Amino acid sequence: MAVHGESAPFDAARGLGETDLAVYGWVLEQRSGDAEAVAAGVGITAGEAGASLERLRSARLLHGRTGPGGSQGVFAVAPETALAQLAAPVEARIREQQAGLAGMREDLGPFVARYHQRRACGEGLELLENVQDVRTTLNQASDRCTREVLTSQPGGGARVPEAMQEALVRDRAMLERGIRLRTLYHHTARFNGPSQAYVAAASALGGQYRTAHELFGRLIVFDREVAFIPVRDDSWGAVVIREPSTVAYLCEVFEQTWDRATPFADAADQGLEVVSREIHETIVRLLAAGLKDEAIARRLGMSLRTARRHIADIMEELGAASRFQAGARAAAQGLLGAGAPTPAEDQPPSGADAG
Repeated sequence: MAVHGESAPFDAARGLGETDLAVYGWVLEQRSGDAEAVAAGVGITAGEAGASLERLRSARLLHGRTGPGGSQGVFAVAPETALAQLAAPVEARIREQQAGLAGMREDLGPFVARYHQRRACGEGLELLENVQDVRTTLNQASDRCTREVLTSQPGGGARVPEAMQEALVRDRAMLERGIRLRTLYHHTARFNGPSQAYVAAASALGGQYRTAHELFGRLIVFDREVAFIPVRDDSWGAVVIREPSTVAYLCEVFEQTWDRATPFADAADQGLEVVSREIHETIVRLLAAGLKDEAIARRLGMSLRTARRHIADIMEELGAASRFQAGARAAAQGLLGAGAPTPAEDQPPSGADAG
């Protein structure tokens, strides 16, 4: 908050009106600051004339002094000169603050270099280790975006309403700029009320949304030039990718998944029985492929507890005592679908899917 001394130059020029302009013009012509004469010449009271003369002096538009009976030598000052006098202390403070900022930048320079050296994790890659840096960099990329955004959001059924509202504000701003926005969710998002409301609102603005039982992971790509993927330790960090070939590869993965995905629909509208059967069939296939509970839950965007409940139901239905047995019986009953691997064809699970 500005103290009185800091705001005085600004206050001096505020509040001047038509009366002050008339008094200024009269003094400009007569070179007199006598309140009585000014009042008679302008057609106002002596009190009004005195108050106006004082305002004009405070604004540096008049120079000179008046005595009890009026004084000679009062003259009007050019507005440019008055402005220079009023601005001088303000400009001095600005120069002082600019010098201080320059000093701060110089003092923090080595720390900036060390920080970005730590974040750089290869050619075209940058590591963001905390949520503040991720949000700042995402917002910057969003502001610079001019064409399209591709997003894969696993676990859409677990997003909280506050996060959805924040996302809607950001997405609305991009859609209103004519940016094409496409987002992939897990099918489980169709059971989530906030997700349904968000998709309905954003779709009305031109956003496009599809769902799939399995997603490759979290991804955001702006203008096919910069991509964000999560760090592997499941923290709030992210890796920013600008290397063109890698970004193009991620976009191709997105496009292939998008082509196989289905338009977002409320599960109740599509039919809960249909959705449940699709989830059931997918879990059977993943069990047959040898994935563990944690990997299945992650691939389907559901909680571990929910995934285990589905798995228990499936194994009970198949009368299986193990995953291998469940896969074998599912294959024998034709539940895996064409081209799906049987347990005998499985390779050991690798990477993140090893659960």
